[in-house]
Amino acid sequence: MNEVSSQLPEYKIVLEMTGVGVSLGPQLIAEIGDISRFSHRGALTAFAGIDPGVNQSGSYEQRSVRTSKRGSAQLRKTLFLIMSVLIKRAAAEDPVYCFITKKRQVGKLFFVCMTADANKFLRIYFARVREHLATL
Repeated sequence: MNEVSSQLPEYKIVLEMTGVGVSLGPQLIAEIGDISRFSHRGALTAFAGIDPGVNQSGSYEQRSVRTSKRGSAQLRKTLFLIMSVLIKRAAAEDPVYCFITKKRQVGKLFFVCMTADANKFLRIYFARVREHLATL
């Protein structure tokens, strides 16, 4: 799988991201697929199923809503593996790790932190890959 994914133009960009290595990189690329099929970063997070759900009726709108989990379960699992690698590496210069630390200091629950961090990671992934493919 690594040989096949190494032929893709975004392969090097994905491997440069903290927490992604030669085993999780191809898995992440395979689960997301072609990034151009997502019109914006929100579409990618919705595909992963880590976007907040909606609970509203009339003028009532609930503030704290569970994750939708409508998307790819395998992609969520891959993202959580990447988040656990980020926590273990503790790279203070990485923006996602700084975000993890900030959420933990506020006192957020573990699952809430992991979901928010996976969301941030996907937004960065979307921007970097989209920017790289635009320069080709």
